[in-house]
Amino acid sequence: MHTLKKSLGQHFLRDENVSRDIIRALDQCSFDQLLEIGPGGGALTKYLVAIPDVRFKAVEIDKEKINYLLATFPILKDNLIEANFLELEKPFAGRFAVIGNFPYNISTEILFKLIHWRNDITCVVGMFQKEVAQRIAAGEGSKTYGITSVLTQAFFDVEYLFEVDQSSFQPPPKVKSAVIRLRPGMKPPEIRSEADLFRLVKTAFNQRRKTLRNSVKNLFTQDTLRQEIFSRRAEQLSVEDFASLTFKMT
Repeated sequence: MHTLKKSLGQHFLRDENVSRDIIRALDQCSFDQLLEIGPGGGALTKYLVAIPDVRFKAVEIDKEKINYLLATFPILKDNLIEANFLELEKPFAGRFAVIGNFPYNISTEILFKLIHWRNDITCVVGMFQKEVAQRIAAGEGSKTYGITSVLTQAFFDVEYLFEVDQSSFQPPPKVKSAVIRLRPGMKPPEIRSEADLFRLVKTAFNQRRKTLRNSVKNLFTQDTLRQEIFSRRAEQLSVEDFASLTFKMT
């Protein structure tokens, strides 16, 4: 069951204390439908299937792990989806929570897909590579503040919960990990459109050493670019700043 497949970014959580800490973080969320991404060896699954009055599904791409999970947790018979999460349609009608020890090689892509699904997401509790988790939670002015920070924080309140040592996994990854929790933002900033925000933020940070006046000049009129805010660099703008600028884009 524990055959490592590097191509899938697999590292199996084996520390029961960490598993229980993750479940406790989920317990503070409100949901009646729950999706686990990448259950792997079932370190979290064994706790999740025992949650009462919750419709639970899991999505796993590795056939070997699927066979193990079905043999170990018969309750998953009709609730285990064999698929690549990045190609998955929404697994529930209505709102649902998400949990997972996310494969590090696609964790950012997973996050962006959840952002697109945000209107149906009640909560996300996820384990990421520590560096990625820090970027997600970073505030303006930080060296780690970037595309992932702005696009996540525009729609979710981010809580950086705790870090996890390499020794908690089999095999141990080369990097530390961290668990974060995302909940729908209490006061999400108004934006002209999601597409505009994504385009603006990605363009600004792709040339983060330049001032906005130079990095995003193709997205605004010359008159607009004369405003003082365009003298700043991308990491100096708040999430609200980026949101307000979407209304000024051409």
